[in-house]
Amino acid sequence: MTSANTSQNILDLQGITKDYLLGKTKVSALRGVDLSVAAGEFTVVTGPSGSGKTTLLNIIGCLDRATSGSYKLDGEEVGNRDFDALAEVRNRKIGFIFQNFNLIPVLNVAENIEFPCVVRRGGEGKAALRQRVEALAEAVGLKPYLHHRPDELSGGQRQRVAIARALITEPKLVLADEPTANLDSSTSEQIIDLMLRLNRENGVTFLFSTHDPRVVSHARRALHIQDGKMLQGEFRGAAPHAHAQAS
Repeated sequence: MTSANTSQNILDLQGITKDYLLGKTKVSALRGVDLSVAAGEFTVVTGPSGSGKTTLLNIIGCLDRATSGSYKLDGEEVGNRDFDALAEVRNRKIGFIFQNFNLIPVLNVAENIEFPCVVRRGGEGKAALRQRVEALAEAVGLKPYLHHRPDELSGGQRQRVAIARALITEPKLVLADEPTANLDSSTSEQIIDLMLRLNRENGVTFLFSTHDPRVVSHARRALHIQDGKMLQGEFRGAAPHAHAQAS
């Protein structure tokens, strides 16, 4: 599971646990997860609902903190940082794609895409930023829709906006939590193909959580989590449908 050259890993998790209190009862959502992702990978974490997929992505995305364990992102230990420091890491190094798109309804496509950079308040000028927005919109097939608001777009188009928004900060890692859950099969295939192309042509590193066998079948690397534990074994390359379900 761990890449041979850890110096090239974007992500290294060792012994990650996450416990919650449900009333007075301790619930262990993650139980000693190890995971390494190298730069340029297209990796899927599969598992049934309640297996710990979303909890794992929330920790990797610096939206939550592990109870114990080591988390290194781009060679830096980030698991022991406070939430303000995690927010800075999240804004600089991580892009997100959500199953519900999470677009801002009052902003148009261009404004939604550039929003993470506006929040970051970097030194980039407006003209340069808008040029990058237009280039990304063209890359995801949305150039004619820059001035449309989310309620004027289809589900697939909204997810394309979310993908462009995730890439605008040029992150080290893009996380996708069930990115096809609210899309029909045809649109899902288009979105998967788009992300594969961005991975192949631009070297974007993707890590997905999903229980959708269509996504799993396209993964170059797939791992399985169950009851908060990462199971031994993985497969690489596009897998047959039956293999995807069994893994």
